[in-house]
Amino acid sequence: MQQEIIHSLTHWIDENLDKALSIDEVAAKSGYSKWHLQRMFRTVTKQTLGGYIRERRLTLAAEALRQTQRPVFDIAMQYGYDSQQTFSRVFRRQFSQTPTAYRHNMRRQAMIQRPRLLSFGCTENMNSFAQRTTGECCPVR
Repeated sequence: MQQEIIHSLTHWIDENLDKALSIDEVAAKSGYSKWHLQRMFRTVTKQTLGGYIRERRLTLAAEALRQTQRPVFDIAMQYGYDSQQTFSRVFRRQFSQTPTAYRHNMRRQAMIQRPRLLSFGCTENMNSFAQRTTGECCPVR
């Protein structure tokens, strides 16, 4: 039964991560006292309620850094951080790098993992668009 309650609560938390969530508010939503909720949460998830909320926000912020061009400041504000400095400090503690370095490294990694163009074994230069797109580098003579 505790697992069902915590599962339902984590779903609600995930849906409301863009809002300011306090342990008082989460406890009120659950219907349990703060003390009992935190004890139950830790028993089921093996982590604290506050730690779960921080980890989920940082995970979503990391996705935003990887997938968008939005400024780090905007992402920090969206996920409830008072300042970019606070966000950067917490982010670095979790991911061992600053948000900007993380974004740069993830983009570089994505570039490396992109599929490469197939080589058609042609020794001539493929200068025209048609040659580059069809792979036909040696015109029929």
